[in-house]
Amino acid sequence: MSDIAVSVSHVTKEFILQKERRDSLKERLVKGRARGGHTFRALDDVSFEIPRGTTFGLIGHNGSGKSTMLKILAGVYRPTAGAVKVSGKVSALLELGAGFHGDLTGRENIYLNGAILGMTHKEIEYSIDEIIDFADIGEFIDEPVKVYSSGMYVRLGFAVAVTLDPEILIVDEIIAVGDEEFQRKCFDHLHRLRKEGCTIAFVTHSLGLAKDLCDEAIWLDHGKTQMLGKTGDVIDGYLNAVNAQEADKSKAKKVKKPRTVLPPVPRQGSGEVRMTDIQILDGEGNTAPFAIFGQPFTLRLWAHAVERVENVEVGLAFVHEAGMTLAGPNSGMDGIKYDFEAGDSFVDFHYPALMIQPGIYGVSTSFIDSGHTYDYSDREFQFIIRADTAIPDPGLVRMGGEWSPKLDEPLVGKDAEIN
Repeated sequence: MSDIAVSVSHVTKEFILQKERRDSLKERLVKGRARGGHTFRALDDVSFEIPRGTTFGLIGHNGSGKSTMLKILAGVYRPTAGAVKVSGKVSALLELGAGFHGDLTGRENIYLNGAILGMTHKEIEYSIDEIIDFADIGEFIDEPVKVYSSGMYVRLGFAVAVTLDPEILIVDEIIAVGDEEFQRKCFDHLHRLRKEGCTIAFVTHSLGLAKDLCDEAIWLDHGKTQMLGKTGDVIDGYLNAVNAQEADKSKAKKVKKPRTVLPPVPRQGSGEVRMTDIQILDGEGNTAPFAIFGQPFTLRLWAHAVERVENVEVGLAFVHEAGMTLAGPNSGMDGIKYDFEAGDSFVDFHYPALMIQPGIYGVSTSFIDSGHTYDYSDREFQFIIRADTAIPDPGLVRMGGEWSPKLDEPLVGKDAEIN
């Protein structure tokens, strides 16, 4: 058997899009054939190979051709040009309800799907208890699938796809519809299939998941290959491009006042000095629309004073969109207070390596002196954090630290030595 499970060579897929649809025979007889159609190229000269027993990811924005490619691998579509060679028994989970008949029960659809996948009745009988147990939809297994929720569809479809011992498994992002418990079950099963040598090709928008599971990946954009290779390198290239596009769009809009993350309360304080604007600066001191995880950044707080104000502590609070405050640095903690002259001035807060996970946060600011508040703004500034590589860490903040290099080896001098 070949070491290559899937070979895609210069594949192009085109669709004819009609401006006017003729959905019925009557319309076609009365109005004639639809006119004014144009060709849409969903895939354009795409080539790659998937070695047997490996996991391959397809990433890219919506509409980039990922799902179209999976459908070609599964045999749903034929390529307009190029060649696809798939060596092995294929099982696919592509769309919600794909391969199901709405009037048949879940149990009957198991036999239908198994037959479509080339299984004999005896083989399906051997696996049906395992499939029903994996789907875990209870008494609904004997109800028509047209009454199923989207989560039930996914449970049953995935159970059929993975428990019939596929040699090649093709999975779209559809797993994301399932609840947390079922997603964990799915990924545990995918891990077992990988260990057993199953070849997996799947589409995902979770770059952390792709980095964990995939040996190699392809990045598609408008049907064209942008990058192909090791998953980490492909993800980094994709994220850098997305970040650059977002930065360009932000500059083009020239937004003067950032949007709020959560509804802010009215300003508090006596008002002798107030925050007027906040800028994000990158490691080179350039204004940026967002900060990058793991890289240096500076927040520049602009203030306007109507008169001289002395001994002012400047504080910040980084607030998650769920309302949880992650951190609250304050200049007074470092023994720094400022004397503001009348007019405009700024204060910088610099951090050498941003360890808050990517997301959108609100920034609150305060200008105080011995308990007296001159100005307090509640989450008036939107602080966006992006990543230039997949972030595998859970949680909202990455904790720095060290691990023992070997078992039973204490970290001497790091407060980790066991007496």
